[in-house]
Amino acid sequence: MELTVLTLSFALFLIMGVPVAFAIGLSSVATIVVAGLPIAVVFQKMVGGMQVFSFLAIPFFVFAGELMLYGGIAERIVRFANSLVGHVRGGLGMSNVLGCTIFGGVAGSPLADVSAMGSVMIPLMKKEGYDADYAVNVTTHAALVGAIMPTSHNMIIFTLATSGIASVSVLGLILAGLVPAVILTLCNLAAAYWVAVRRGYPTHGQFPGWGEVFKAFAASLPGLLVVVIILVGILSGAFTATESASVAVAWALLVTVLVYRSMTLHNFLKACAKACKTTGVVLLLIGISSAFGYFMALYEVPQKTGELMTMVSSEPWVIFLMINVLLFILGTFLDMAATILICTPIFMPIAMQFGMDPLQFGILMLINCALGLNTPPVGTVQFVGCAIGGISVGQVMRTIAPFYGALGMCLLLVTYVPAFSLWLPNLFK
Repeated sequence: MELTVLTLSFALFLIMGVPVAFAIGLSSVATIVVAGLPIAVVFQKMVGGMQVFSFLAIPFFVFAGELMLYGGIAERIVRFANSLVGHVRGGLGMSNVLGCTIFGGVAGSPLADVSAMGSVMIPLMKKEGYDADYAVNVTTHAALVGAIMPTSHNMIIFTLATSGIASVSVLGLILAGLVPAVILTLCNLAAAYWVAVRRGYPTHGQFPGWGEVFKAFAASLPGLLVVVIILVGILSGAFTATESASVAVAWALLVTVLVYRSMTLHNFLKACAKACKTTGVVLLLIGISSAFGYFMALYEVPQKTGELMTMVSSEPWVIFLMINVLLFILGTFLDMAATILICTPIFMPIAMQFGMDPLQFGILMLINCALGLNTPPVGTVQFVGCAIGGISVGQVMRTIAPFYGALGMCLLLVTYVPAFSLWLPNLFK
């Protein structure tokens, strides 16, 4: 009875349009009332869920991303990417993919990525004769790579969602995401080029020469070094994964204020305000999801879900496919942090039971959640891209198939070829 109340009330609140955090909290309270437990349990679990030292990494990574968004790093990355592939057919689309991938690695946030790169590249592509739907699809899909890059705060959220299930280190997850990030970028480049050729988009000028490429790279290098600093610092033991987030903030301030001299007081205050808002939302979700997770564990939701799935098939490849499909469906209705916090305790034990490594599952989860960011009705990245491009979500969805295909190809490779996500973590054991 309690499990039925938990599930149906949560679904009902979502259908009514209640924000996810409040839907989770209200369904937890409803379950408490039906179970006859003290309501204080919800608040105890919320407070306990937020009182984790590792959570300090979340506001710092979010703040670092906002500083880079408002600090003028995006324009230099665009110039570097355009010097590399701007001369190829559909070159602006491919420049967009590279630029979004590079900035996503620096900022660690798909939403910050599409906001920064989209505001530069989408109007430019439209001006050069590219269709708005193509410009938006290229930008929004390339921005998703930021979810599996070293500066992604969603990686921190995932490692904390695995508490009590398996030991997953932040460093291991960072290393596990690097090769899939390269694969996803190559898939996005292939999709952008294929669509550009089919639509007959022109080339733009000639290759400027390696001298210009080097100059553009040198200009963008200070901003790009944050990823190298984080990886080298953690691997060398100079600082922990949590401390690396504060290092990222210090480096972002150093680059935008002293090196580029592009950070204004107004933009700094905007970055502070946006980081506070995002952090508040994420921590509220984490706290409430801790209470929700308590009830899922209490009423054995993972075990019951696993039993239902094994009734369909006992083949690992079928189970993994079902997990991907369910995560995709749930990701269309839930935000990324909520999906990670709710679904990890359910599906991770099932995936591990059928032989999937926790790190591999982490990357699978993050890619699925990223896909949800670009899928209505809760596709925040897609909404931002469409707003910048001045086009409706419906128009974009009509031509999205090649880009979904690119993301799906990467997801299948990560799901069924463990080496793509486990090779680097195993190398540094």
